Amino acid sequence: MGLAISVGVMAEVLQEDPEGAVALAASIEQANAALRLAGLPPHEEPARLPELKSRAAIESFPYSFLHHLRRAYAYARQDGQWRATPVPEGEDPSDDPVLEAEADMLSSHLLCHSDCEGYYFPIVFDDIVFADETMPILGGMLGSSYRLREELVVAAPALGIFLLNEQLSDDEAERINARIDIEAPLHRELVAWLAIFEACRLSIEHKTAIMFN
Repeated sequence: MGLAISVGVMAEVLQEDPEGAVALAASIEQANAALRLAGLPPHEEPARLPELKSRAAIESFPYSFLHHLRRAYAYARQDGQWRATPVPEGEDPSDDPVLEAEADMLSSHLLCHSDCEGYYFPIVFDDIVFADETMPILGGMLGSSYRLREELVVAAPALGIFLLNEQLSDDEAERINARIDIEAPLHRELVAWLAIFEACRLSIEHKTAIMFN
């Protein structure tokens, strides 16, 4: 089992699985109800989209890769000069005290989200939207694609990723994929970073939700 990251899901499901589209629409409407309660605008998921081309060669990966990325972000958030090294074999990155401390603040859209399901919407908001017993949300938490992207920008220098004006060039994306392909140091962090960064780029550009599943 692992995490798959998708964008443009409704447009795809409407063509291939109309019954599934009904269930997806109901799930998004639940999230919209929570957004409205938080004083935020609802998300309108597009029913038609052009082909969405991610530059990430890998868009699904073990859940542990996400934990490696979260750890790197937590350290980078505390110290902008910190540079990542691989987590020692046998250590669980999710048990790192720095990661735990940052997650406990309940302010990071990367750290405070289900590992396996849920949405990020292309809406600007700072506070994570949490479910409660009267307002269910798939995955229990709802994040912003914009805030998620900002946090990935923070993590980029620590992972040796070069951005120009917070933008990822095609050449740099190719270089990251090449590092991943040879399983270079930090390849786990890089797989998760590139897949999520590209999902954010497409989500913001095409106003479509990011879906973890």
